[in-house]
Amino acid sequence: MHLAGCQNLTSPTDSTDEANFATVCERIGLRPPQRLARQGCGPRIHDLRHAYAVRTIIGWYRAGRDPTREMIKLSTYLGHSNPAHTYWYIEAVPELLELATQRVCESPRGEVLP
Repeated sequence: MHLAGCQNLTSPTDSTDEANFATVCERIGLRPPQRLARQGCGPRIHDLRHAYAVRTIIGWYRAGRDPTREMIKLSTYLGHSNPAHTYWYIEAVPELLELATQRVCESPRGEVLP
């Protein structure tokens, strides 16, 4: 299917996505108004990605699932080339670090549980 006038469309760039997200956040009041199209301070589009990853891992712990087995799915979804790049979320968020610690402490023989 061909759409007239659309043959030269390109995918948005990361900077375009970030600028558009910043503009939307400003318009709905999540960021203070900025001059000269600067992005300023406030939520970033990457914050949504971080929140998704953290909530997903917390959900696994609460559901009694094995985060070690599940992590490859999240790593793939986030586009990480190595699951180790996804594991840092556990260290970066106190609630996740606590959940991981509880799992180790609940191990029957002191072994590390996933």
